[in-house]
Amino acid sequence: MSYLLPHLHSGWEVDQAILNEDDRVVVIRFGRDHNPTCMLQDEVLCSIAEKVKNFAVIYCVDIDEVPDFNSMYELYDECTTMFFYRNKHIMVDLGTGNNNKISWALADKQEFIDIIEIVYRGARKGRGLVVSPKDYSTKYRY
Repeated sequence: MSYLLPHLHSGWEVDQAILNEDDRVVVIRFGRDHNPTCMLQDEVLCSIAEKVKNFAVIYCVDIDEVPDFNSMYELYDECTTMFFYRNKHIMVDLGTGNNNKISWALADKQEFIDIIEIVYRGARKGRGLVVSPKDYSTKYRY
């Protein structure tokens, strides 16, 4: 499904996508297009792209093709999603301890829409950290 989402092929394109978007949240999925986790995430992102187009724009970046951000954003997971608004990285408190990014595939479309909406509302108010509507600290129940 990643072929349906716009891809950014260089560090300059990523920077321009973040810099040039003034009114919407920039959602960037960092990962590898052939990775099963990324494929699952891309399917969700592709299905919600039309629903969130008024307040968010979604891009994909292959971390092998564009390694510029791997150390800066600590992109060591197989699939990482990050949010930016007006050239500012927006952190999301998901209850996992890592507020910088979502490092797993969110399979629920409505949950992802809710997170993007919370990011948008918080970022418009000038907040750099927003709290997720759902706590993911107990994602894995033993």
